[in-house]
Amino acid sequence: MTQTGSIWLVIVLALVAANLPFVNDRWLLVGASAQGRKPLFARALELLALYFVVGTFALALEKRAGQIAPQGWEFYVVTGALFVTLAFPGFVYRYLMRRGAPTGAQD
Repeated sequence: MTQTGSIWLVIVLALVAANLPFVNDRWLLVGASAQGRKPLFARALELLALYFVVGTFALALEKRAGQIAPQGWEFYVVTGALFVTLAFPGFVYRYLMRRGAPTGAQD
């Protein structure tokens, strides 16, 4: 795989992984289905865990391509902010989109 292909693979994987906690109600994506609704705190913890999973995958691809570049804390803050930004569509889907007409709506 080319380096450009690896970069796009990580970006697409990050986009999918960032939205997974918001589009399903299973615990850690494969566990039992949550009773009722999963709290936002649990979804945020899953988002953090998936950030590390995608980061580990990206690190493995970088190691396969050559020498791993050393990173400071700034790198992790920026990639974390990017991961949260990529989660925005899932957050909107889960918490901000209306499911049908609101009760008491006047036509």
